[in-house]
Parts: sequence; C-alpha cells; structure tokens
Amino acid sequence: MILGTAGHIDHGKTALVKALTGIDTDRLPEEKRRGITIELGFAPLELEGVGTVGVVDVPGHEAFVRTMLAGTSGIDLAMLVVAADEGVMPQTREHLAILSLLGVCRGVVAITKSDLVDSDWIDLVAEDVRKLLRGTPLADVPIVACSAASGAGLEALRAALVTAAEQLPIRSPIDFARLPIDRVFTVKGTGTVVTGTLWSGSFAAGDEVRIVPSGNGSHTARIRSIESHATAVNQAVPGNRTAIALGGIDRSDIPGGSTLVRVGDRWFESRVLRADVTLVHDAKPLGTRTRVRFHMGTTEIGARIVAAGGKVETGTPIAARIVLDAPIVARSGDRFVIRAATPTATIGGGVITDAHPPALRAKAWPVPSADMPTRLGWIVSESGPSGVPLADMPIRLGIAPDGVAGFVARNKSVVIAGVRAFDSRLKDLLSARLLAAIASHHAANPTEAGLPLDRARQLFGQRSELFDQVIEELVAKGKFVAHANILARTEFSAAVNEGDADRLEQLAVRLENAGTQPESVDELAMIFGPDTLRLLRVLEKKKKVVAVAGDRFFSPEAVRELLQALKERVPAGTPMSASQLRVILGVTRKYLIPFLEYCDRQRISHRTGDLRTFHWDS
Repeated sequence: MILGTAGHIDHGKTALVKALTGIDTDRLPEEKRRGITIELGFAPLELEGVGTVGVVDVPGHEAFVRTMLAGTSGIDLAMLVVAADEGVMPQTREHLAILSLLGVCRGVVAITKSDLVDSDWIDLVAEDVRKLLRGTPLADVPIVACSAASGAGLEALRAALVTAAEQLPIRSPIDFARLPIDRVFTVKGTGTVVTGTLWSGSFAAGDEVRIVPSGNGSHTARIRSIESHATAVNQAVPGNRTAIALGGIDRSDIPGGSTLVRVGDRWFESRVLRADVTLVHDAKPLGTRTRVRFHMGTTEIGARIVAAGGKVETGTPIAARIVLDAPIVARSGDRFVIRAATPTATIGGGVITDAHPPALRAKAWPVPSADMPTRLGWIVSESGPSGVPLADMPIRLGIAPDGVAGFVARNKSVVIAGVRAFDSRLKDLLSARLLAAIASHHAANPTEAGLPLDRARQLFGQRSELFDQVIEELVAKGKFVAHANILARTEFSAAVNEGDADRLEQLAVRLENAGTQPESVDELAMIFGPDTLRLLRVLEKKKKVVAVAGDRFFSPEAVRELLQALKERVPAGTPMSASQLRVILGVTRKYLIPFLEYCDRQRISHRTGDLRTFHWDS
C-alpha cells in the first residue's frame, strides 16, 4: 500500500519521513540547496503487523502542486502534515481538498515541530485542524503531535498509521495491469527504467508491455526485471512502488504522463470521458467553453467540461462530459482533479463514470452518482442493435475482468448473446417483430416453405449473436421451426400445388430407400427443385419424414431403426462417446452427429461434454 504526505511548504514533511524511515527523500542538489522538496520522493516504511508501506513525499510549495497531484494519485493512506508553529496554511487547505477529491478517506494528521510550542498551543492547532477536516472524507482520522527533531510522538504516529493501514482492503492482482509512470531514467547495464505506483493488476518479468497513449507510434517493450522498495522481485503487485527495467525501448519513447500496460489487456485511449464533477466550495461556475487543466495519475492535460445543463455549479456532483486535448488511458472509477489555468488553483475534481463512450460528442449521463447496474443499462441501451462487447466492460464499468460475466448476467435489463451484451427490451422487440415477419411471409407466399434466414437478417439488420439467440429460443419454445435456413411457424403447412403429388411421393420413397444415410436438403433440391424444403415440410406435417436436423430429413422407419439399435446395445444411464455410438450404429459422423443432436432435443439423451447418456422408456 502507498502512504502519501500532504501539507504546506516547510511544515516538515520530508524531515518526518526521514525520522520514520531513515531515508532523506530530497535527492536533487537544488532541493538540498533550497531546503524544499521539488520532485516526488520515495521511501519504504516498515509498519509492525502490516509490512512495507511505500511512502510518497510530495512538495508543499504552491508552484509544485502539479507534482503533488502526480504523487497523491493512487495513494491508499494520507499523512497530512501541519506545523505546530504555523498551523493551517493555504497549501494545507488545497492539499486537503485534493485528497478529498481523490477519495482518500484513511490516514492520519501529524502536527509536526511540537517541540517548538507548548501543549496549549498544540491543542489550539489540533482544534483548528479538526474544524478543517469537518465534512471531508478524513473528518475522523487521528491527530498526532510529534517532532522529527526530538522523536516525540513518533511511536504514537506509527501506531496510528498501523491502525489505518489494517482497515484497508487488499487489492487483487487479477485485473488489467496499469502503472502511471512518474520517473524515466537510464541505468548503465540495465537500460531504460520506469517507476510508479502500480494501480491495478500485476506485472512479471518477461511480460510484453506497451506505453500508452501511443501517439503516432506503437511503443512496446519487454520487462527485463522488477524492483519494489529497492528489492528484486519476480512480480509487481498492486499498491506498491515499482521500478521496471524495460528492454527494446528508449527513454525518448516514453513521454511524461505515460502509462505502462500489459499487451493483451483491453485498455482504450480516449479523448472524451463521462464523469461526475464536483467543484470546491469557493470555485466559480464553469461554462462549456471554460478551459481547465485535467489531472489524473501522472497525466496533466487541457480539457473542457460540458455539463448536461450547461454550467457546472458548485455544491453537489454534476454529470458531465469531459473533452480532452489529447487521448489518455482511463477507467471508470478513476478519480481526477481539475485546476484553473489562470490564476492557477484547484477548482474541483470527480470520478469517471464511463471511460470510453462510443462517440466524441456522447452526451453526459442523465444524472450523477448512478450505481453500476444503472450505468450498465445506459451503456447497452445506447449501443442499440450493435451491442457492447463484454471485453469492454472492465474499462467502461470499472469492474475486474473475471467479474464481468456474472455481474452482467444478474441484471435483467441486459441479455448476453455470444460475447456481447444487449438491451433486453431490444431482444423482446426483435422476437415480436420476427414472429410477425414470418406470419406476414406465410400470408403473402403460401406455397413457400417459409421466410429465408438471410432475408430475415436483412430485414432487421441485427448482429448475428442476438439474432441467433432469438431464433434458438423461439424454436425451443415451439414458436416456429428452422430448417435449412428457412423460418416457418410451427403450425404452418405450405400449400400444395397441382403436380406436387407425384414429387411428394417420389421424395418420400427416396428418403425411405435411403434408410439411415439420407441426402441433405441441398442434395435433394438438385433433383426435386428449389422448393424441395417446402415439399419436405408438407411430408413432415403428414408424418412421412422426420426433421432430424435443419438440412437433413430421415424417414420415420430409419429413425425407429436407429433408436432400436441404441436401445438394444446401450444400457440406460451409461455414458457413451460419439465414437462408440458410431460403431454401434454403423454410420459416418455426417449422419451420426445430426441424429445424436436430434436425440438430445427429444430428451432421449443427455450430453455432458463429449459423452451422452440415454434414457429409455420402460
């Protein structure tokens, strides 16, 4: 897990981190000379019963809030530092606002430099801090007075951090991997190295990875080695500070604000986001043309925010569309901060509610703070007949990949067909319209066997996944039958023309003579003409043939013969493979498989994997 510092300049953040970890995170000569933190600093902190916690030390100067934002994104715990001799200051307030906007709700307040003032003064500072925290996610965190110089209160501070850390849930490594990069450098003998806080998923040595956004090129690399807290590891896990050595890529190919992801994980580069946006209490309303700076992770980019009602007002969250100057890699549930360009100040932030809308001008969601089932319903409804790939849901909903199928299946407003999700209302409408189209075709063409499947697809323009599922379910319910790519109502019997009698008789005799190896519908059509299926349907109604498969009809005697052979040689309840049954029946797979599937449909047999068991009536 990651602990991030926050607080005004010169309130003792870096000194406190050194007192806790033994590491001076100010590494740059200019930082040493000026006595302030400029870049992010990092150190491992050992907490009893918790393990190693990565500490991110951020600058407190207002000129470096951009750097502070890169450091606090992705932290689990906050350590808000307030100097006892100065109390609450401007950057204390801004840093607290940023922590609130980023959803950080656990941590501790450290009142540093307690050795410089008396206890009564510390109590007054603590009271001011508690008032400041009121109404924020950190309202109930402990406040600990301490001194990095004397060591007073450090053990109490450690104890408070342990308690806060123990309340955090453990992050699962089974997810798409993502590491916002905060540093890039070259190590002689190692090559290009990137560092950052691993937000989700895991990386392992040997993994193929890519740098996103990709810009004009596709920058891929392979992980050579991984370190966490200066220790070599085989795998990087979420919530840890991580350094990754990359092979096959130059430092110049990794611009600032990049993210490292695993090749194969379905991340998207988006220029438009849906989000719930909240402005801080003293911010001015934002119009649709107001330019802002958008901060998420280590990314900073220009943006415009378009709310459903026009202006973004202060107070409650507002559903909005965020249009970015360049693409970023985001995920629903990610938190962000927005700052005014002039004068520079933090004015708000929020949470992404759809990281990959289907169009650049996609409308904001109807209302803010919608739960995940509601947003799922909106996503599939918006997709129309195209549906939404289930593979997109981890990013668009912000859910782990292994939880998508179960979550979607539990929502009655959505149906899964193949690998896509569709609005269940669309499926109901399609079912009704398809039944009506078949009935209409029968009325207009009484001598035809039914509505050709290809024509039905053209009528409705549906993706095959949903269309095929509708057909399968309506056939199973007995609403219509499907033979040789022809759809017909179950009770329909094609009209018999003059001259059909001879062909019907010839067709019935041919199938009877063919026994257990009849010709397919297409083969029969070469002899009896293009309306052969219509003739077969007439014979089926008269019970002179049996539709074993959509393109293959058997004589009733052949079906009885095959069933009798099985009944005599296959004991009830004994699992049998298709190969064993082929030997028993003495037919090739071309005839065997359609017949076995017919047995499954008639519930004479039950298939489990590659085996079937038969159930014989006594």
